[in-house]
Amino acid sequence: MTNDIYGIEKWGKDFFKILSNGNLGLLNPLKIKSKPVDLTKIVKKLNQKLSPPYIIRVSNYLEFMINEINEKFYKSINTIGYKNKFNSVYPIKVNQQSQVIKKVVKYSKKFNSGLEVGSKAELLIALSQKLTKNALIICNGTKDEEFIKLSLLSNKIDMKTILVIESLKELNLIIKISKSLDIKPLLGIRIKLTNLISGKWSQSSGDRSAFGLPVDKVTEALTDLKKNNLLDCLILQHSHLGSQVPDIIEIRKYTQEACRFFIEISNYGAPLKYIDLGGGLGVDYTGENKSKFHSINYSLEEYCSNIVETLKLEFDKAKIKHPIIITESGRATVAPSSILVFNILDTTIFDVKSCPVLNKKDHIYLSYMIQILSYISIDRIQECFNDLNYYRDELRILFRNGQINLLDISKIEKTYLYVLNRIKTFVEEKKLNANPIASKLNNLADIYHGNFSLFQSLPDMWAIDQLHPIAPIQKLNHKPNKHVILNDITCDSDGMISKFVLNDGIKHTLPIHALKKNEEYYLGVFFVGAYQETLGDLHNLFGDTNISTVKLEENGKFKIVHEQIGDKISQVLNYVEYSSDDILKTFSEKTRKFHNKKSISSKEKNQLLKNFKASIDGYTYFEN
Repeated sequence: MTNDIYGIEKWGKDFFKILSNGNLGLLNPLKIKSKPVDLTKIVKKLNQKLSPPYIIRVSNYLEFMINEINEKFYKSINTIGYKNKFNSVYPIKVNQQSQVIKKVVKYSKKFNSGLEVGSKAELLIALSQKLTKNALIICNGTKDEEFIKLSLLSNKIDMKTILVIESLKELNLIIKISKSLDIKPLLGIRIKLTNLISGKWSQSSGDRSAFGLPVDKVTEALTDLKKNNLLDCLILQHSHLGSQVPDIIEIRKYTQEACRFFIEISNYGAPLKYIDLGGGLGVDYTGENKSKFHSINYSLEEYCSNIVETLKLEFDKAKIKHPIIITESGRATVAPSSILVFNILDTTIFDVKSCPVLNKKDHIYLSYMIQILSYISIDRIQECFNDLNYYRDELRILFRNGQINLLDISKIEKTYLYVLNRIKTFVEEKKLNANPIASKLNNLADIYHGNFSLFQSLPDMWAIDQLHPIAPIQKLNHKPNKHVILNDITCDSDGMISKFVLNDGIKHTLPIHALKKNEEYYLGVFFVGAYQETLGDLHNLFGDTNISTVKLEENGKFKIVHEQIGDKISQVLNYVEYSSDDILKTFSEKTRKFHNKKSISSKEKNQLLKNFKASIDGYTYFEN
């Protein structure tokens, strides 16, 4: 068994394991003694009906994370002696897909968990779910009259829909509509805390954040509520720390500040029952366990105990009754449950197996390039690299000036690659990682072309440099013999991944295996369940991938519980205002015109139209 060079045991310890056959195994965290499921078997099963790429959702992982978050909070509550309960609330925006929401509601029902919405569309989703009687629907975001009316009226059918006040203007609208409907609202108030967090989403925290009331407007809101006899409706205080908070100390400080506002608002006379601490619980994408953008320096248990302990200390000190604790841990809930699996379509290999043979007509600089092989050594490695690039650059100038031909420059480039790779091999064998030349050589990696769209399936990797672990799902018991970067299927130079999570840190190349002829080779991208499915765009009109939800069972078996066919070309054309019927009609007329001119035969015309129709109904990605 080769070493775990991809860090699978670090970032995927509860979910993934390298099997003895070298394939990636999926562990069942709900039944830790259960035999792992071979991921390649799931892919082979899916290949019988569908084509990659796929999003594979593992329902066991979603259920496990829901259990973990709720059970760890209840354990902390019991251990610390907190005098109330915990309610988890899932923010729909993190992953709005129907199958995900249904599973979240199903697995969290025993905890009376609720949903958080930030738009009318999300409110419709929440109101249509089979929530328990005590589950909350928390309405954040900007609200118009229709949003507010729907929320208020839903309380008439025994739903606990809480309107969170985001601004004084919104409060005035809520007051006006509640009076016109003669319905007492369930209200929350969102407060901008002053504490700033570190990390990528620091702008969503502090008093310059986009949502909620600043300190000076909180008292005005309370005065307006009291004046309109609605202060008794204010039952929830909400504040949002941010997403993917890396440092546990920041979580403690933020919780402490939230308590101070809760205490003051309670003393003002509002009957607050819930303290909603929003999101923030991070995912350790790298397994480093450090306060960094892609990692966190705390465990789930530590997160829960720190929050509960801080709340108890502050409320006991103020002699305030302990409220129900709410958190909106969307990222941590759904991120581990989805895996993007794609196949490698082609490679661009910057390597030459043998050194080209010199002849008398070759330029003298070509012989100098070959002579470099004779003096590669530790002391002269930088000199070798410098000489090689100098000779190659001079010969390229000669080609541009027409002094050497295409065959000559082809031979020169092959020689350059051969010598360069011998230098690179020497650096690796002698472990000269600290040498400045090592980083330059890493930038000369081979390219593996994957059957996926970075912009559609992994938008955060492109937009904000988010890291997701990437690893082959097979041959993990064989030492990789290539170091590559990944290129997607789009025609865009940005569609490239050149940062990878490995066991020994973040690297600019991915160790990978050389492809064999007629062999399918698959890579998995992990922890893609949060945001990636809903933020993707239609770059090059690559649509949603095929999706499969699987359930891990006993003895290494699995069950496919749901399949969702990815976007057809006709669907993505419709997204950008094309009618597939109109396109087919126009193309058919054009084809008929050339057939009438005898430019194509009847057989060719029929074949052309058949292929055109098949493409309209086909998958947007590469199909075997």
